[in-house]
Amino acid sequence: MQAVFDYVWLIPVFPLIAFVLIAFGVRRNKDASSYLVIGAMTLSMILSLLVLAGVITYPGGWEHLVEEPHRVNFPLLLGAQGWMPMGDGVLNIGFQVDPLTAVMLFVVTVVGLNIFVYSRGYMHGDPRFSRFFAFLALFATAMLLLVIADNLLLLFIAWELVGLCSYFLIGFWFEKKSAADAGMKAFITTRIGDVGLYLGLLLLFVQTGYLDFHHLFPAVQALVHENPMLVTIAALLVFCGAMGKSAQFPLHVWLPDAMEGPTPVSALIHAATMVAAGVYLVARMFPLFSAGLDPAHGHAGLTDAMQVVALIGAFTAIFAATIAVAQDDIKRVLAYSTISQLGYMIMGLGVGALVAAVFHLMTHAFFKALLFLGSGSVIHGCGGEQDMMKMGGLRKKMPITFWTFMVGTAALAGIFPFAGFWSKDEILHHALGAHTLAYALGAVAAFLTAFYMTRQVGLTFLGDHPRDHSIHAHESPPVMWVPLVVLAVFAAILGLAVGFPAELLGGEPGHLFGKFLEPTGHAIPAELWFMGLSMLIAVAGIGLGWFIYIRRPLQAGEPDPLSRWLGPVYTVLRNKYYFDELYKVIFIDRTIDLTKALAWFDKNVIDWTVNAVGRGTWAVARGLRWFDINIVDGLVNALGALAAYTGDVLRVLQTGKVQNYALIALTGLLFLAGYFIYVLYR
Repeated sequence: MQAVFDYVWLIPVFPLIAFVLIAFGVRRNKDASSYLVIGAMTLSMILSLLVLAGVITYPGGWEHLVEEPHRVNFPLLLGAQGWMPMGDGVLNIGFQVDPLTAVMLFVVTVVGLNIFVYSRGYMHGDPRFSRFFAFLALFATAMLLLVIADNLLLLFIAWELVGLCSYFLIGFWFEKKSAADAGMKAFITTRIGDVGLYLGLLLLFVQTGYLDFHHLFPAVQALVHENPMLVTIAALLVFCGAMGKSAQFPLHVWLPDAMEGPTPVSALIHAATMVAAGVYLVARMFPLFSAGLDPAHGHAGLTDAMQVVALIGAFTAIFAATIAVAQDDIKRVLAYSTISQLGYMIMGLGVGALVAAVFHLMTHAFFKALLFLGSGSVIHGCGGEQDMMKMGGLRKKMPITFWTFMVGTAALAGIFPFAGFWSKDEILHHALGAHTLAYALGAVAAFLTAFYMTRQVGLTFLGDHPRDHSIHAHESPPVMWVPLVVLAVFAAILGLAVGFPAELLGGEPGHLFGKFLEPTGHAIPAELWFMGLSMLIAVAGIGLGWFIYIRRPLQAGEPDPLSRWLGPVYTVLRNKYYFDELYKVIFIDRTIDLTKALAWFDKNVIDWTVNAVGRGTWAVARGLRWFDINIVDGLVNALGALAAYTGDVLRVLQTGKVQNYALIALTGLLFLAGYFIYVLYR
């Protein structure tokens, strides 16, 4: 089974081949394009599941792969000899397999495949159908390559390709200005974070001489004792990349606008792939962030870098959750929910809960993809409508969408025994013992999560009929609701299957997922009182949502009750704390002002100087031309004229007769003789 590890590089190759074939061959055949991409992703999923099985059945236990991942050099190149000179050594570009790789491959391919199948129904009739699937294939290639990279350079290349593909997909309907602007906003915002990642990569290479994880992490452990501040700076620079990709405050502004893309793109980007890449980066680079801590004590304590990560994650979680409670767009609520849940994952990594953070990444991928696809089903069934204030009563018209959406809601809200309960509870449990402020912010965010999801369900599905009578909803076709059912099964049982605390059954502290991802880690024992507290928080949020939105459903034209109760606060939340406006005033408008100032400087200083030099050069050239014509040419012409005149005068003396020449000579001799006689006898 482990022999499959040597072919892990084929996992991103399958969708890459599909992309190339669509781009240069079958793009005119829509069915062929979609089936080609779905088939390629199916092959990648099968190979990923074989890799996962190989890790689980690894001889001697998968803990050996945690300490020493299986490495595969880049095929078809120079193999073990490497291929890129790096200072005094050579960089081997290759791939690695360990439990974290196996988990991410499982998540990306399984969730991605369901999204691809769903896309066939959702994008049916789009004139650029084949192009859409080509972009999906290239996106999958980049994400899968990122996951299996065994060094920072290859990871960074795939990282940038993910960002490029997200630009293509978010702005896919580029004829809409809002979609084109959203794609550009996402691209520029994430590039800001990527500059930090690139600088961190360079700093680590300069200080250690390595980029491959195998040599880099031990070198960092040695460096932290010599210069801990340098390691902290490197970790925070790397974290800048994660802040951009995973939409952490203050680089969160791109993700809500990304809703302008097709709904499958929202599910793909905001569930298991692009936004998860930032969390994966911090998890993969966790030895950098925790450098200096003693693993024998379960990473007791937090480094300075981890403190920063925890606070940013916790603040992002509650910040985005407060905005979500006041949004009416069904996809925008889920977008801010994604930012909030990513904050949970980042907070978990910041407090040292590596297992819990990756666990939540996995469960979130399934239930958030389910919710986004469910919202797409609603939009499809309602003829493109996205305003929840116009919806209502859809549970009768769209029963499959409703019940699967309810499963995703329960998982996201943290209701026992759905997937989100186990992972979110574990993050909060770690935070309680490691960072009290982070726990407090996370707990409030959990309450708000349950509240705004109950609000969304109440406004969208409950009631007798849609508040806008022009909406005539219908259930989506099987090609769309079958993926919902598959994802709902994972959202319902995945957490329970791999995250049930063994100590509740009399075993050692921890759970199956934790033992798989970090076999030598020190698990925090699960406590029933804390699990009960987490459930109480979720139930309280649901209860408040029921009291406001479900106990008496909203009627047509009735404003949101929160707008009456919260007043100006609701306006601030609805307008996202005016961050877009603030960024426009501080960054966009000032950038425009700077460009105008530079344009003025270019026109009035640079151009004036260039023109003045040109005019001066022209004047000098005219002066030199006059001097050349009137002095130099005049002198030359005068000498020529003199020579011609002299020739004309002397020419009369040239008769050709000897007697004339003799007469002239005799006359000359007589003249000379007379002159000498005069001189001698004067």
